[in-house]
Amino acid sequence: MTRLSDNGRGMLLMIGNMAAFTFSDACVKEIGSDLPLSQVLVLRGLVASLFIAGLALRLGALRHRPGGRDAALMLLRGIAECGSAYFFLTALRNMPLANATALLQMVPLTVTLGSAVFFGEPVGWRRWLAIAGGFCGMLLIVRPGTEGFNTYSVYALLTVVAVTLRDLTTRRFSKQLPSMQVTLSSSVLVTLMAAVLSLGEDWQPLDARLSVLMLGTALLVMAGYTLSVMVMRIGEVGFIAPFRYTGLLWALLLGLVFWGEVPQPMTLLGAAVIVAMGSFTLWRERQLRRRGVRDQLAATPAKTRRT
Repeated sequence: MTRLSDNGRGMLLMIGNMAAFTFSDACVKEIGSDLPLSQVLVLRGLVASLFIAGLALRLGALRHRPGGRDAALMLLRGIAECGSAYFFLTALRNMPLANATALLQMVPLTVTLGSAVFFGEPVGWRRWLAIAGGFCGMLLIVRPGTEGFNTYSVYALLTVVAVTLRDLTTRRFSKQLPSMQVTLSSSVLVTLMAAVLSLGEDWQPLDARLSVLMLGTALLVMAGYTLSVMVMRIGEVGFIAPFRYTGLLWALLLGLVFWGEVPQPMTLLGAAVIVAMGSFTLWRERQLRRRGVRDQLAATPAKTRRT
């Protein structure tokens, strides 16, 4: 039996990772308005935070004491995570799963844009065109000025902004800060935010159906976090990253099977444009990273490389 390469295993882990998070979102969508969103986030957050804390302890990630700068960045990232959780799940409850998921595929493009604007990272004309194409795809999905454009469409777009801020903040952490410590801090902040919001809402009892759905979303989130850690440790990020778009395929399938959601042709076209532009951007960044490594090696004297 042929053994899978690291990239092959990383690809399967990324597909599983996106499936876990998408199925978790589907559970939340099925819960709908039967439970307050704050109750869902608190219950899921408690389970997820305990699991992440145990995983972080096992990996030794809690031994590191973050400095003042990293602590401030962790707080900012946590606030962005709170915003993304609230906006996305609110939008998800009121719009097709595939539409909300498709808009999230803008993130690689908006992160590239944000890196250029705020950090001065060089972006060539090819990636600028890809970013512009991605925004055109986004407009095909939300279609401003039409009947389908509403408050929840804006919430989905605000999710993209929040996730972009989260990912840009993540890029500024020191290399010594363990990723699991960052993940735990964000999970705890989201749970605390939801707990505060729940003070003004009446919690509802869980019947058998809601209990199964709540357990499902919690277990799937735990699986997603576990697979996220595994993905980061296997294979080349540049090869594996494009498979994050399989989350959109899962969303299309789940929306069709469980809610009979058939995306409009313009939505499918917009999603295809975003995926194509995002995949190109990830591929281009991988090529530039490789070129940078080659140039660095070429500039290093042979004697130094042998040392």
